[in-house]
Amino acid sequence: MRYFPSRPFLAASALALAVLATSGCHWFRKTDEMYQKPVESRPLEVPPDLDRPATDASAAQADDQSQPVMRSSMAAPAAAQATAAAAASGFTIPGERDEVFAKVGDALAAIEGVTIATKAQLLGTYDVNYGGSDFLVRVTKVDAGAYVSAVDPRGVPAGNEAATGLIAKLKAALGG
Repeated sequence: MRYFPSRPFLAASALALAVLATSGCHWFRKTDEMYQKPVESRPLEVPPDLDRPATDASAAQADDQSQPVMRSSMAAPAAAQATAAAAASGFTIPGERDEVFAKVGDALAAIEGVTIATKAQLLGTYDVNYGGSDFLVRVTKVDAGAYVSAVDPRGVPAGNEAATGLIAKLKAALGG
C-alpha cells in the first residue's frame, strides 16, 4: 500500500514554501542608511592607497623651480634639437611624389653601403640599413613637391649619424 501525504500537510508545506520564497532574502540582507539616500548625496568611496599623499620620489616637487613646463630651461634645447634633427633628416625636391620616389630608389641603389630591405611605393617608403642603423627613407607630397626624410622606427625624424649622412648623400645626388 502506498502512502500519500494528507491534504492539510501539503497545504501547510506549500504555504511555508511561499512565505520563504517571498520574504526570505531580507532576513540576510544588511542595510546601510548612507546608501539609501539619492545618488548625488552618497559618500564617495576612495581606494585605500589613494587617500594618502604620495611619498615616492616621482611625486616630489622642485624646491625653487616653480616655472611652468613650457618655460623651463629644458624646453628650449629640446625644441632646438628636434628642429635641427628634422632639418638634418630631410629635404624638399620639386616634382611629383611617385617620380621622386623612383629617383630616390635609384640614388639609394647607387650609394655604397645601403641595403634596401623593402620598399612600399604606396606608402612612399624604403626600409634601409646604412651604417649599421635601420630606418625608413620616406617620400611624402608637400606643396613645393616631395619631401624626402629619414624616419626612425618610432615614427620621429631619425637624427642619428647614419640617417643624417644618408640624407645628405641623397640630397647631393638628387640636387635637393
